Amino acid sequence: SSCPALSLPKLVEDDFQFLLCECCQQESPSLKLLTCLHTLCLGCLSRNKPIGQCPVCYTDISQTSGFPDMDNLLFTNLQVRLKVYKQMVDGVDLFCNNCRKSGEFWCSECFEFLCTKCFEAHQRYLRWDSHRAKRVVDIRAGSAKDFLEGIRRAGRLSCFNLDHKSQPVSIYCQRCEKALCCSCALLDNQHAPFCDIRSETQRRQEELSYMDRELRQRRSGFEATYASLQGEAARLEEAQREMRELIRQRVEQLVRLIRQEEEELLGLVEARQEQGRQELSRELRHVEGVLRRMEAGERLVEKMSLYATEQEVMDMQPFIKGSLQELQHLQQPATKDQGEPGPFAECKARLQAL
Repeated sequence: SSCPALSLPKLVEDDFQFLLCECCQQESPSLKLLTCLHTLCLGCLSRNKPIGQCPVCYTDISQTSGFPDMDNLLFTNLQVRLKVYKQMVDGVDLFCNNCRKSGEFWCSECFEFLCTKCFEAHQRYLRWDSHRAKRVVDIRAGSAKDFLEGIRRAGRLSCFNLDHKSQPVSIYCQRCEKALCCSCALLDNQHAPFCDIRSETQRRQEELSYMDRELRQRRSGFEATYASLQGEAARLEEAQREMRELIRQRVEQLVRLIRQEEEELLGLVEARQEQGRQELSRELRHVEGVLRRMEAGERLVEKMSLYATEQEVMDMQPFIKGSLQELQHLQQPATKDQGEPGPFAECKARLQAL
């Protein structure tokens, strides 16, 4: 069944259409990121599982170990955050998460509404842990992007050790590629060498941005190939029309004894046309799919840069990087040499022989 469309103010809805499933354009709480970098809901992914292709770019979907995807943490988390923003804009269900009184403050770290009394206690005990609660009226006066930016700045990484969830994380182990708290770094001698976690998240974002710039440069070559294939398809259609007309004009001059030859020639033209059309259609779909994957990569890297928390960068960057590397290694299909014989060369030779 379809999911309801994003129930957000019109301005927000226009800015965040990228959060919808790229196939059915519906909101979903379970968005999956494929290796082609398109995002689908579970319903669309299930429907396309027997087909074995992404419905957006036609890339093969491997079925060897279930769905070859990962949760699109960035998009699903943004949906949750925007729904909280809508609560504030609409002014409904704003109750303190602790005592159920009127919620006049909101803490992006606790992800909770607070009444005035609970806010005072919150500030007293948690302000030194970077918890900065803001007034709901102030958040409502700002834009959705301002709200999301505040969450992004406040977002903190979690230590991979579940027993240390509350510990601040500032260290990255380069050997095991995990974020660590100071306790893990000091007490577990298996972790080394270290670097600053913010340096690592910044490096990962810069790595994605660098790959994105390289893909943008390669994209022009694929666009040129796509345009060339479209031109070739148009020339094929024109050649088919011209040949059909030529065949009719010549055959009309012949006697009834060669009517059978006329039918054979028309059939050959149709066969060559269909063969050429199918070949070009496959090539066009392939190149179109590659272009859509590149667009998806550009869009995803842009949204990661704008909205992703450090946790989301750590979780998603290796997966996205692998997909972008695959795109970088794709070769452009060779276009047909204009000097090669056309698809109707055999037809012309037989006409000359009549």
